[in-house]
Amino acid sequence: MLLSLHIRDFAIIDELEVEFSPGMSALTGETGAGKSILLGALGLLLGGRADAGSVRHGCERAEISAAFDLSSCPAAGDWLLAHDVDSDEDCQLRRVISREGRSRAYINGSTVPVASLRELGEHLVDIHGQHEHQSLLRRDLQRQLLDNHGGHAALLDELKNIHQDWNDARATIRDLVGDDKDRDTRLEFLRFQLQELDALAPQPDESEQLHTELARLSNAGQLIETCRSHLQQLYEGDTSAHDRLGKAADDLAAVADLDPAFREAGELFNNALIQLQEGIDQLRDCEERLELDPERLQWVEQRLDALHGAARKHRIEAEQLPAFHQRLLADIADLEQADEKLAALESRKLELESSYRKTARRLHTRRCKTAARISAQVSEAMQALGMQGGCFEIQVNDNGKPQSLSDQGTDTIEFLVSANPGQPLKPLSKVASGGELSRISLAIQVVAAHDTVIPTLIFDEVDSGVGGAVAETVGRQLQALGAHRQVLCVTHLAQVAAQAHNHLQVRKQRQGNSTRTQVERLSVQQRIDEIARMLGGRTITDSTLQHAQEMLLMAPHSRDDAAASTH
Repeated sequence: MLLSLHIRDFAIIDELEVEFSPGMSALTGETGAGKSILLGALGLLLGGRADAGSVRHGCERAEISAAFDLSSCPAAGDWLLAHDVDSDEDCQLRRVISREGRSRAYINGSTVPVASLRELGEHLVDIHGQHEHQSLLRRDLQRQLLDNHGGHAALLDELKNIHQDWNDARATIRDLVGDDKDRDTRLEFLRFQLQELDALAPQPDESEQLHTELARLSNAGQLIETCRSHLQQLYEGDTSAHDRLGKAADDLAAVADLDPAFREAGELFNNALIQLQEGIDQLRDCEERLELDPERLQWVEQRLDALHGAARKHRIEAEQLPAFHQRLLADIADLEQADEKLAALESRKLELESSYRKTARRLHTRRCKTAARISAQVSEAMQALGMQGGCFEIQVNDNGKPQSLSDQGTDTIEFLVSANPGQPLKPLSKVASGGELSRISLAIQVVAAHDTVIPTLIFDEVDSGVGGAVAETVGRQLQALGAHRQVLCVTHLAQVAAQAHNHLQVRKQRQGNSTRTQVERLSVQQRIDEIARMLGGRTITDSTLQHAQEMLLMAPHSRDDAAASTH
C-alpha cells in the first residue's frame, strides 16, 4: 500500500508531501490544478521515462520519493530479497532527475537501474487511465488473474513439476545422443584423451607429494650438512651439549641430599637430557634418509612437468587430474551405453508428455469454466457502468504443440471486449476509447478483487463520459474495490467523490509570480463544500450545499460523519 508521496521541484510543484490511507481515496480539484502532475510523478517513480522538462524552472533537479507498506504484498518482498535491497522497514523508492535529463534511481537507499523501479513497481501499483500503462493488457497478467480467480494453483504446481521432469529428460537425451556424427566424434575424442591419461596414470595427491620430494631433493646437501653440524655440537663432539648436560645432572644428584633444591634442578636436567636424546635420534634418522640422488631429482622434475603439462592441456589444476581421469571413464561409458539408456529415457519422456497433456487438459477445462464465469460477471458489470450492450469474453485456446509446452500449460489466454452492441469482440488492447478501457478495467478489477495481487490501484478519470446514476454506480464499484485494495481515483464527478472513504483536494495557490500545487485532506464540512463546487461550479447556493450533504449521507461509509456536520 502507498503510504506517502514526496515531490520536490517537479513541474510546477516546489515541494509537496501527501499521505495516503487504506480504502478508496478521491482526488479532486479544478482542471489544471495538478492532479495529472501527481500521477505523472508517481509514474516516473515507477520507472517511467524522464526528461529535463520534468524539472521545475530554475531548479537543478527534481526529486520524487514514496514509502510503501508491503505487508499485503509478499511478491514485492520476495523481489526485494532476490535483488538484495530488502529492508525490515517500509519499502522506500526514490528518483532524482537532473536539469540535463539524467536520472538516478534508489530502492531502500541502494542505487539501482531505472528498470528495477519498473519491475518492482509492477508489484506495487497498477494505474488505469488513458495515458498510463495497464497491467490488464499484458497476457501474463491476464492468465494470472484467470488462474487466481479459478483457484488453479495446485493444478499449476502439478503441471510445473511434470514439465520440469519432461524438460530434464529431453536435456539428458540431447546431451547423450545429439547428432549421431557428433556422438561418434565426441567418443573418439574422449578415447584419445583417455589414452593419454592412462599412459600418464595420475594418482591422488601425487602432485603435492612430488612437490614435497622435489623440495627435499633439491636441498639435500644443505639438509645433510645441517644434520651433521648439529649432531657434532650436540652429541659427537668432545664438549658436546649431551656430555655437559649429563655431567651437570650427575653433579647435582651427588649433592641432592645436602639441599633438596639441587634434587629438583637435577630432575629438570635429566628431563632435558631425555628430550635432547630424542632430538638427536630424529636428526640421525633424517641424515640416514637424506642422500644426494641426481637421478631421482631429475625423474621428479620430469614427472611434475608431465602432470602440469597435461593439466594445462585440459585447463585444470594438476591436483584435479585423477578426478578428471575418472570422469572421462564415466563419460565414455555413458556414450558407449547410450543406446540402452536412450530407450529408457525416450520411454520416460513419452510417459511424462502423456501425463503433462492430461494435466494440461484438466487445467484447460478448469480455465474455460472460470473464463465463462468471469466473462458473464464482467459483462454484467459493464452494463451497470454505462456500457449498455457491451460484452466481455475471456478466450482460452489450447495450442498444445510439442514445441509450445510450457510450465503454464498449453493455453493462450486473451481478454476480448465489445464496448458497443453490434461490434465484434476485439482484444482489450485494441479498445479505442481510454475512458471505456478504464471502465472495463474497473469492471474486471471489481469482479476479481479478491484475486488481484497488486495492492494499490489508481483510476484516472474512469468516469469520463458518464454521469447521473452510472456515475454513482462507478463510485460504488470503486468503493467496493476499496474494501480489498487501496484505491486512488482522480475524478471530476461529485457522485464518485461522495463514495470515497477519504477525500484529497488538489489546488493551485498563486503567490506573486509563482504558482504552487497543494494537496489537502478534507474534513467532512470541507468535503461538502468541495462536492458542492463539483456540482454547481463557481456559484454555490444553499440548495447545492444541501444536495452535496445529501450525497454524503447516502454514501454508507460516511453517513455518520456527514450527519454529525449538521450539529
